[in-house]
Formats: sequence, C-alpha cells, structure tokens
Amino acid sequence: MTRSVLYLPASNPRAIEKARGLNADAVILDIEDAVAPETKVEARQAMVAALSAGGFRARVGVRVNGLDTPWGADDLGALSGLTPDFVVAPKIESPEAVHEVAARLPVGVPLWIMVETPLSVLRLDQIAGAGAPLAALMLGINDFGERMNLILGPEREPLKPWLAAVVAAARGHGLLAIDGVVNATDDADRLRTECLQGRAFGFDGKSLIHPAQIDAANIAFSPSPEEVAKAHEVVAAFADAEAQGKGAIRVGYRMVERLHLDAAHRLLARHEAASTTPVVKPI
Repeated sequence: MTRSVLYLPASNPRAIEKARGLNADAVILDIEDAVAPETKVEARQAMVAALSAGGFRARVGVRVNGLDTPWGADDLGALSGLTPDFVVAPKIESPEAVHEVAARLPVGVPLWIMVETPLSVLRLDQIAGAGAPLAALMLGINDFGERMNLILGPEREPLKPWLAAVVAAARGHGLLAIDGVVNATDDADRLRTECLQGRAFGFDGKSLIHPAQIDAANIAFSPSPEEVAKAHEVVAAFADAEAQGKGAIRVGYRMVERLHLDAAHRLLARHEAASTTPVVKPI
C-alpha cells in the first residue's frame, strides 16, 4: 500500500534518522524544494549516504531536481549503483520529459512524477501513457496552486476538477495516484478532511511533510471496518451455490454485479496489506 508518503529534507540528518523507524508506507529523501540552492550539493551527498546506509522500514524514494536546473543531471548521476525504491521527478510537462528522466535512472527503478503545472494537467493522458518505468502520479498542489492563482480552502473547491483528472489518468494507465500535501502541520482537522476527500476521489495515498501526519493518512486510506464487512458480504454471497452462473444478485438491500465482486476482492487485499503493515511508534 502507499497510503502515506513522507517528504523529508535529505540535508537534515536528524529527520533521516527519525524516518528510519516511522510507519509511513514510503519516505522521500528530498533534494529539490526542501533544500536551498546553496546546499544542493551537500544534500545530494547526504542522500547518497542515507541510501547506502539503508535501515528504513518504509520504501525509500528520492526527489531529484529537474533536468532543466543546474543540479538535475548530477542528481540522477549520483544514483548510479544505488537502488532506491523509486525516484520522483518534478515539474514533468510531457511524455518526452518522462523518457528523458527514465533514460538516466538505474535499471529497474520505478519513476514517480510530479503533476504540478498547468501544462502537466492539460497533458495528463499523454504523460501518464509514457510507459515503463513510470509508476505513479503525484499531485503537486503548492506549485500548481501558485501558478494557477488558486485560493484553496479546506474543501479545495477550485482543485476538484484536477483531483479527478489526475486519478482518471492514473487509473487509465495503471499508475498510483498520490494526493498533495497539507502545509498546515498543526491543523489536524484539515489534514483529516483532505485525506478523506482524497480517498473519496480515488487517490491511493497522501503526500506528507511531517511525521505527525502519518497516522491520519494511514487510517483514511485504509478500508474502514464497515467497508471490509460489506466486501466480505459480497464475496460470501457470490460463493453461495444459488449465485453460481448469475451476473447479478441481491445482497441485503442492494443489487450487486460481478464487478462489485472484483472490487470487494481488491478492497480485502488492501485491508490485508494494511493489517500486515508494522505499526511503529515514532522514535
């Protein structure tokens, strides 16, 4: 599962050490937005050291600088011989840009890309269809909101068309869809609201910028007890002898079809994955 994706500055050794024991599903060693220009080189070196040392419970990715910056090519070159679980590329605006980054990745390393500019959302289908090793779309709300002059409240009303568009592109091409961050790290209500909204729109998980946000994302993007119970009910009903050969049956008060059975199996698989994910108290 990829319910919680925590960014941390690669230049912060204390954050990296703490992240090794956190129960996020993935952590990203960030050498892009979280690092000032004058410390980019040092952050890259720290990223390499952290990946080499390992010891993370979560999957570990790296967000590199764009290839149109003075640091991007060297960032990708520094990954040679390393095996991060994925690499995040920012401000991707075309399938050609996906291919350009992919050509510089270590063999077998998946690519996650940031959807964070007006052009990127207008070209979502082309970008999402760029092919392997592309594995995920991550919505970059801060950059996108700033470039679009959006005013975003807790319900993110101006963003809703693009939330749906990102998920549709991801689903259409078999990719993960990761929602954007909540900057107000001390606003638990807003975090919960956005997590539940992201889940309702179909996102797989949420980008995070503070360890205190992990539990809310893990809970929101895990199947609820009610959803699990209904899924078991559907599976049991179709397993009944009377349902054999039928495409649609009544379960309780509702009619369900074979597509609901498939959805129930997927939900139960997510529930099992969530149940077997070790829960670790922050160090």
